[in-house]
Amino acid sequence: MSRLERLTTILIQLQSKRIIKAQEIADRFEISLRTVYRDIRTLEEAGVPILSEAGIGYSLVKDYRLPPVHFTQEEALSFLTAERLVSKFADKHTTNSFNAALYKIKSVLRHADKELLDDALKHIEVIESQYLPPDRNEKLDIKQVLEAAINKKVLRIAYFTGATFEVNEREIEPIGIYSLRSNWYLIAWCRLRKDYRNFRVDRIKNFEVLSERFTSQHPELRDFINRTRENEELIKVVIRIDKNAYKYLGDQQYYMGFVSQEDLGNQIEMTFLTSALHGFAHWFMYLGKSADIIEPPQFKETVLELIEKTTNRIKNTIPS
Repeated sequence: MSRLERLTTILIQLQSKRIIKAQEIADRFEISLRTVYRDIRTLEEAGVPILSEAGIGYSLVKDYRLPPVHFTQEEALSFLTAERLVSKFADKHTTNSFNAALYKIKSVLRHADKELLDDALKHIEVIESQYLPPDRNEKLDIKQVLEAAINKKVLRIAYFTGATFEVNEREIEPIGIYSLRSNWYLIAWCRLRKDYRNFRVDRIKNFEVLSERFTSQHPELRDFINRTRENEELIKVVIRIDKNAYKYLGDQQYYMGFVSQEDLGNQIEMTFLTSALHGFAHWFMYLGKSADIIEPPQFKETVLELIEKTTNRIKNTIPS
């Protein structure tokens, strides 16, 4: 990227947020802070009204706007990719809002780029996994939940608890939502349990935004997720699966904490990190006689115990 291109992109970045820190610019372009300071001075000398405050960052004078910009061909194609992903993994309201914004973006594209996007539509698609419920993203209005979190509004939800197979009503103080593998989760302070809880979005049967505002100070979503991961004890599991059976796995290993694999000839050695050894054992049973356990020893014991319980149950249910 030439310096002129970088200066133009920095100007666009300054317009994208209220405050931009110098380190954000340095990280994006992989340049030093000294280079950032020099680029900012160049923009100021060119007449761009930039406000700066030590320790805070840079911002443009209110109401200053760039004229319409042209997108590169790569940027135009990225919009199409994002459109396909959003349509599959976001809720209906977010998808509709994104499409409305995308129409505005497409309206300023050059004619050639518009034709490119129309043609590219035939060459990209996101296929839903057969292992995931097709309606998993329609149980929650992300916009309302985000507004409730921003405005500190209490939510009343009817939640299906998988452990008890019961639906109970509770009031929660929302912190934020995130997507992990096949599910969306809502992190909130649960007034019923008096603790932080992860609520699976597809298990929320209905919800209501109350007029009550909560005053509690909760950790930011990213801090909460990082703390949860730090406190989660991960166990390394290594198995070997016969090559003739490996092809039947599909993408299931990616939902089980898959880390890496190695070709050993007749077998594939696979390494996982899991926080639920017992749950992993249930999945391993699916592999049947086609896999071996390498480590840890307690995983072998867990699987053997599960096999024994399964065998006894089958024996007890066979009519005499």
